[in-house]
Amino acid sequence: MTGRTAVSALAATLALAATPAVASAQDAPVEPVVPAATTATVPADPAAVAAAPRSDADAPPEPKAKGEPQPGDRRRAAAPQAGGRIGVWLDGEVYRLGRETVTVPGKDVEIGGRIVPYVPNQKVTIRVWNGSRLAKQVTVTPKPSKTKQTATFSARFTAGKPGEFRVFATHARTPEQRELASKAAAVDVVAPVAGFGTRSAFVGILQQKLAKLGYAVPRNGVYDGGTGRAIEAYRKVNGMSRLQTLDAAVVDKLLRGVGGFKVRYPQHGRHVEAHLGQQVLALIENGKVYRAYTTSSGASVTPTVLGNFRFYWKQPGVNNREMVHSSYFIRGYAIHGYKSVPTYPASHGCLRIPIPDALFVYNWVRLGDQIDVYY
Repeated sequence: MTGRTAVSALAATLALAATPAVASAQDAPVEPVVPAATTATVPADPAAVAAAPRSDADAPPEPKAKGEPQPGDRRRAAAPQAGGRIGVWLDGEVYRLGRETVTVPGKDVEIGGRIVPYVPNQKVTIRVWNGSRLAKQVTVTPKPSKTKQTATFSARFTAGKPGEFRVFATHARTPEQRELASKAAAVDVVAPVAGFGTRSAFVGILQQKLAKLGYAVPRNGVYDGGTGRAIEAYRKVNGMSRLQTLDAAVVDKLLRGVGGFKVRYPQHGRHVEAHLGQQVLALIENGKVYRAYTTSSGASVTPTVLGNFRFYWKQPGVNNREMVHSSYFIRGYAIHGYKSVPTYPASHGCLRIPIPDALFVYNWVRLGDQIDVYY
């Protein structure tokens, strides 16, 4: 064997040794078959199951408050709206005397209020205090305006015993609107009692009511002579006893705002009417009573002439018959002030009025104005 032949034989031997042997299926050894073990279901221990850790997917959902954001929800609870205000006022059977609001026991006081801005589903609590005593508390839902920019609310209470009542309105903070509180609205409840010399808010109410009905009355809060004369004229018009004092019937009618002089000739424009049946004289403007006064017309033996006349002469001051500031409408018949003005017909034919009222009437009457004298 040559050297080249020996090398080739050695390489072939090495290649054969490196090739893995492939066994046939017949050559593979057969493993013994082991019978499958018989299995049984064992009841689980409830305590162990409960104690076993569970995945988040297995956990039940936690209860959430209505409107509360859920996990993964990007919504946020709304912050209270910035700004805003709330206010209250009083109305109904109340009376304004300058900057005061006044009423009497038993009257209904209406509470009005406004909250800005309007936010849906909000509540306002109204509290009424009588001194340190909580007289009333009520919670209401404001009603939006047409523009829904503001909202209003209301309530009412009945005035009790005399004293000061203060009304407040509050809105408690919510997620949608901040806390708001109003300033106090106050009303003084006063006793309905007065007589000559009384200075009180109640007298102010009476004077206000008389003036609104057209009676000539001071506005000073004092039950003086002018107030007494106005009460007398009011009583005459309403067929009551001809006095200058109060009683329950007078107070009731006045506080209801009824009992004014009825104009008979509104078509006569600016004129004077003298109702001899009532013994009342009234100055009329634009079909309404401007001022009404008590008067005393001619006695039965010297009656006042009836009819429609025009003023033709005016005499200022006091004449020799003690007539004060006279305005004549036919012959010697005139409206004038006089020292005695009883509640019944007592003159010589003229229309007497109290001296304190004479100058005002004299200045108001113009030459050519009409006067209607009737029963």
